[in-house]
Amino acid sequence: MDDAVPPLASSPLELAAELTVAWLANPNTRASADEVPAFLRRMHVSVAELAGGRTGQGVPEQAEAAPVEHRPAVSARKSLSSPDHIISMIDGKPYRTLRRHLATHGLTPAEYRARYGLKPDYPMVAPSYSASRRDLAHRTGLGRKPKGGAAEGNGAPAASDPQEAATQPAKRRKLKLPEPS
Repeated sequence: MDDAVPPLASSPLELAAELTVAWLANPNTRASADEVPAFLRRMHVSVAELAGGRTGQGVPEQAEAAPVEHRPAVSARKSLSSPDHIISMIDGKPYRTLRRHLATHGLTPAEYRARYGLKPDYPMVAPSYSASRRDLAHRTGLGRKPKGGAAEGNGAPAASDPQEAATQPAKRRKLKLPEPS
């Protein structure tokens, strides 16, 4: 069996090249041919710094300061094509809600919208999931204001005279309570 471990790279440039090849071999990496040289430069600078060498070694400093351009995995139209899910522009996977997914990538909804040039009203929750949550809230009475004051809270009409209110029997709801003995 040939399970020999390959020898370690002898120079920072070779190690950076090996790391770049491993990065490109990852099936989740979506990179164009234009991005590979910039990535290789950044890897070379990083490996050289870690090795204790000079920080430049022939690589211009502007390559390090260049902002990272984030390309969406899908178009904004495609991400909202289904009412059952929203497709993330980060990884192209469907989610019912994007908030937790964005948090794992260190983004807020506003940062996500800015990164991909989305409108401020771009949804973070799929329409069908939002509707099911709204229906659940309506069924459980979430958001309803109490009906009237304390005297009206038991379902009995409010009496204008406090003596009359004390003698009026409380209106019973569907739940049958045992009669007092």
